[in-house]
Amino acid sequence: MHDTMHRLGFRTAGESHGRGLVALLEGVPAGLSLDMQRDVDPELRRRQGGYGRGRRMQIEADRAELVSGVRLGETLGSPIAMLVWNRDWENWKTAMSVERPMEDGNPKALRPHYLPRPGHADLVGSLKYDRRDVRDVLERASARETAARVACGAVAKRLLAEFGIRVGSHVVSIGAVGAELPDPLPEDLNGAVADDPVRCLDPGSSEAMVAEIDRLRKENESLGGTFEARAWGLVPGLGSHVSWNERLDGRIAQAMVSIQSVKGVSIGPAWEVSAAPGSEAHDEIFHSPERGYYRETNRAGGLEGGMTNGETLIVQVAIKPISTLTKPLRSVDVHTKESQAAHKERTDSTVVPAAGVVGEAMLALTLARAYREKFGGDHIDDVRAAIDAYRRRIAT
Repeated sequence: MHDTMHRLGFRTAGESHGRGLVALLEGVPAGLSLDMQRDVDPELRRRQGGYGRGRRMQIEADRAELVSGVRLGETLGSPIAMLVWNRDWENWKTAMSVERPMEDGNPKALRPHYLPRPGHADLVGSLKYDRRDVRDVLERASARETAARVACGAVAKRLLAEFGIRVGSHVVSIGAVGAELPDPLPEDLNGAVADDPVRCLDPGSSEAMVAEIDRLRKENESLGGTFEARAWGLVPGLGSHVSWNERLDGRIAQAMVSIQSVKGVSIGPAWEVSAAPGSEAHDEIFHSPERGYYRETNRAGGLEGGMTNGETLIVQVAIKPISTLTKPLRSVDVHTKESQAAHKERTDSTVVPAAGVVGEAMLALTLARAYREKFGGDHIDDVRAAIDAYRRRIAT
């Protein structure tokens, strides 16, 4: 069993229209330089971007308030707590109050919700937790929660950067429009897509994606798509083959599918590899004094046997169209059991560009945990020393 002192983990709390979101991150070693305006807030702004977002992003201007775990610009080794306040809370103080409502108050001011949306957590959550008002479920199930994940992931990315690791993402498709990707991809992946409206590497496809979003928005439709997250600079041997729950590919898949609306994950070009003969499905191994062991292809996506193999880690993620539609699908009133149109909340047309940023956060958190488990260390210098020793050993 790994020492829990060196296991990185995080928790989030909060509702979409509540006062704010809480992010709690444990397992970061002491001595890591951390600046919220430099390291965390830019990631929160990236999550709010992307063509197709709704009016909520015009209300919120997310930034994280640091509560604990850092003193004088350096981590202490203790839990890091952050708060992301919801500006829209001002309009929801009555509906989302933690106090019991006044007996003579206006019931409509509580903004009750009785018409669950197909594809959302609304109905099954209300059945599971015996809630008569579906708002008790949707507020926590909302993807607004991912702001807290991104705050934690930003710290994880800062930690990984100390070890020479970069994490980035880009959009591969939105709706029926797919991108023609350059080969190789740019080294500064996030920088290459920073100014693109849908975070796509192919300008022509980007224009087509924007047009598709506009077309389907007019038809009251939402769009899904796919994004790819990558990590460079990983040592071989993160994860393990010895136990199912230590396989890194399994952990990455679970982390990605936990993102709201994500329906599929592959490590590398899984579907293409599944249709290829064995000789074209694997990566031949080479060795040189300068590079050590290496591969000239990366069909495995950087993972073999549940462990990183030293190549670029490639994770492809499919996200469904979001469940809230401007022209709602049919549903059933949970009180009267009558057929009606589903509830209509403020919504986005597509969230694929933003989902890529959340995917980066979840990938960074998973990889940071793997580094903490493998290399331990109470101070950042201890971690560096352990990684350097490991690199020397596997280089011989």
